Amino acid sequence: HLVESGGGLVQAGGSLRLSCTASGSIVAINSMGWYRQAPGEERAFVASITTGGRSNYADSVKGRFTISRDNARNTMTVYLQMNSLKPEDTDVYYCAADTIRRSWGQGTQVTVSS
Repeated sequence: HLVESGGGLVQAGGSLRLSCTASGSIVAINSMGWYRQAPGEERAFVASITTGGRSNYADSVKGRFTISRDNARNTMTVYLQMNSLKPEDTDVYYCAADTIRRSWGQGTQVTVSS
């Protein structure tokens, strides 16, 4: 079960931080990440982080976005710190958790105004 928070409206150049908390069978999670999707388009990779701490980013966000994670006893939370936001970053952002299959969060809207 994934619960997201942190989306909203921000001006270009501003920052937002997204959060996603996984609960339940977190020991089976290999990695967590973020994807984005515009209306009528396919969901696209943004960033991911493994349970070992290895991170990966889409070229379009390298140097601007940072993914991190925090493990508690029964939950795992992944964060996406988004800096220097651009209008083209506007999308619905989805959290994903990979076990033997991928689970998705409900999505959170990020809108960057020019």
